[in-house]
Amino acid sequence: MTVHDVARRLPEIALLREHCRSMAVLEAVLSPEWESRHHSFNEHWSETESLASMRNGSGDEYSIVFSPAGAYVRAFDHESPISPYAGDGAWPGVLDEVPDFFQPYVEEPAFSDADGMPLVTACTWRETADDRWRAGTIDFPYAAAEDPDGARHLFQLLVDRTPGAFQRWAEDYYGVPVDLEVVRRVFSSHPLTDELVRALNSEVVLADLLEDIAEIGYPTR
Repeated sequence: MTVHDVARRLPEIALLREHCRSMAVLEAVLSPEWESRHHSFNEHWSETESLASMRNGSGDEYSIVFSPAGAYVRAFDHESPISPYAGDGAWPGVLDEVPDFFQPYVEEPAFSDADGMPLVTACTWRETADDRWRAGTIDFPYAAAEDPDGARHLFQLLVDRTPGAFQRWAEDYYGVPVDLEVVRRVFSSHPLTDELVRALNSEVVLADLLEDIAEIGYPTR
C-alpha cells in the first residue's frame, strides 16, 4: 500500500473531518493526559483552518489541514526509505505536484524539522470542488514494496473507518476494554454525554474534558 492506494480509499473531505474529530474525542476520554494520545484535533488551528494530527510517540506522524481551499494531508514515517533525510529533501514526486494554494502547508514550520526541511514521506490533497484525492507521481524504491512511504500503518484508521477497527486499535494501545457501542455513537456524531464518558472511562466525567472538547469542537448537546 502507498499513498496512491490511500487516496483512492479516503472519503470526501467533510466525512474525513468528522472521522478525525471523532477519534480525537474518543482518545480525550480514554486518555485525559494529552501527551499519551495518538489522535488530536484542533477546530480553531487558525481563523479559517482546522487541524487533525496523529503522533505515535516513535517519530511517526501525520497532519491534515482542513481549509476553505480543501484538505492537505502529509505524513512522515521516520524509517521510510523515502525519508527526506535519505536524500536531504523530499523524495522526488512527493511534493512536486502540490497546488500553489496548499504550498503554505508544505512550508509550514510545524510540519518541518529545525532546519526547515519538510518532514514528509506521503502527501495527498483534495480541493473543495474536486471529486477525488490526488497525490504526486512517485517512483518508489523496488526493495520497499510493502510500505515504502509508511501509508499502510500511518493511515490504517483513515482507510478502515469502522468502529470495530478503532475499538481494536484502542484496546491494544491502551490495554483496556473499549465499549464498541460508545465508539459507534461517537462515530455517528452523537453528542458526548456523561453516560458515554463513564462507559468509556469510569475515572473521568464530562466536566473534566470541557476544555479538550471545546478545542476539538465536538458537540455535547
